[in-house]
Amino acid sequence: MSYVALYRKFRPDSFTDVKGQDHIVTTLKNQIKAGRIGHAYLFCGTRGTGKTTVAKILAKTVNCEAPVDGSPCNVCPTCRAISAGVSTNVIEIDAASNNGVDNIREIREEVSYRPTQGRYKVYIIDEVHMLSTGAFNALLKTLEEPPEYVIFILATTEANKIPITILSRCQRYDFKRISIETISARLQDLTEKEGVDAEKRALRYVARAADGSMRDALSLLDQCIAFYLGETLTYDRVLEVLGTVDTEIFSELLRNIISQNTAGSIRILEDLVMAGKEMVQFAGDFTWYLRNLLLVKSSDHLEDVLDVSTENLRRLQEESEMVDAETLMRYIRVFSELSGQLRNSAQKRILVEIALIRLSRPQMEVNLDSVLDRLRILEERMEQGVMVQAAPAALPAEEHFGTEQNHVVKSADVRKAAPEDLTRIRQQWMKIVAQAEQPLRSHLQRSVPKYNAQTGDNVLYVDMPDATGRDILNQPERMEELKGVIRSVMSLEVTVEVICSGDTGNSALAAIPVEELIKEVIHMPVEIDDTPEEDF
Repeated sequence: MSYVALYRKFRPDSFTDVKGQDHIVTTLKNQIKAGRIGHAYLFCGTRGTGKTTVAKILAKTVNCEAPVDGSPCNVCPTCRAISAGVSTNVIEIDAASNNGVDNIREIREEVSYRPTQGRYKVYIIDEVHMLSTGAFNALLKTLEEPPEYVIFILATTEANKIPITILSRCQRYDFKRISIETISARLQDLTEKEGVDAEKRALRYVARAADGSMRDALSLLDQCIAFYLGETLTYDRVLEVLGTVDTEIFSELLRNIISQNTAGSIRILEDLVMAGKEMVQFAGDFTWYLRNLLLVKSSDHLEDVLDVSTENLRRLQEESEMVDAETLMRYIRVFSELSGQLRNSAQKRILVEIALIRLSRPQMEVNLDSVLDRLRILEERMEQGVMVQAAPAALPAEEHFGTEQNHVVKSADVRKAAPEDLTRIRQQWMKIVAQAEQPLRSHLQRSVPKYNAQTGDNVLYVDMPDATGRDILNQPERMEELKGVIRSVMSLEVTVEVICSGDTGNSALAAIPVEELIKEVIHMPVEIDDTPEEDF
């Protein structure tokens, strides 16, 4: 006989063997013992959590000749026929390939015939959300009032796609993701039955990689056993087979990022790529590592929640003192966005490299998270005695936020803006926009700060491309919000006037020079040669 996969070989054949779904198993067993069996059930949940398995056990139990405590006996001819898949009383239908109206009409014709053996005809419709609209409509009446000997069990991974008219006719049961502890214990039991020597740490990692799916866990275990057939299944071997990365690599990578060692971070990634590691798996695992580090940073006594060894916990505690919680949340956000981008990208390595550069070089960005990260680095350098260039003496009240030089951020009392302060406001305009909250920020992103070059007054003109944007910013609440943002960033009280590019009489207003805009984008000194080219 050919080899049978573990998830098929050890598929539960009674409610007692179903793991991680006690709330559903108990309810169904009580219904069977009390004779309160429903006519339509809807099993919802992610893949590999036991929906189809429980449906088959339920179908077997309601037809069993001698059920034991609400579970099938698995001995009588009816149970054996259903287990072998030859019973005419249990009909399994794949809605993904049988989703038309004609397929449902066949069911409506078949339900008029009583079961030839047992008490119930049970229809198990898997992936029922794949049915067409016409098929759902054809099923409605039969599902609402089926014959007394018919039971419908609908299974789906996407309950949101099922019409409410179908949902209201079914008893709904939501299958939860199975915990790591439950999956790990099940794997331990199965490896002992199979005579496979496996480390508990290795099985626990397989359980975590399964993401709450018992079937995925068994498939991954099957893969690992096949690769090292007849050998002990160790933690390192599981990492090698699944293409994942050890936490020591994550620790080294994080320390390079914190110390702004971009070259070291890229070298680590290069080693992972050459070792054949999957970038999507790497991004997910590193995000999980950052999550553990954030939990260690936030609270103590979380060993059970973290699911890490004592050695790794000690390393996490050490690294938690090297970085603040805000910076960690920025790292997690960057890699969470990366995980979504990698799934449909053909250049996965490039995206990961960009993400690592963003983490280790926060000065390349202008959002608040990056500014806070740069301030953290500046504080560390000051504590270590590294010389930091002060602000120019000619402008004692000037504040600098994350320019290409490391300046000390000085606090100053809010004062009335002078005409020369408008240049500073224009230079920092993108950072002022970044500090604003929605919906003000979206409007300011389309604006251009200007001043009156002829009169030299101290009025900041905010030029909008259309009259609608001008009218919105001229609203009293929006104007006060804009002035408040400028006040918090620049410590200046500014007179603001919103204008429209199409208005007449604004030709005397000077926009931000081109070289200043380029500096803000690329973060480096720029010299523009405007000497006219000679004709040759």
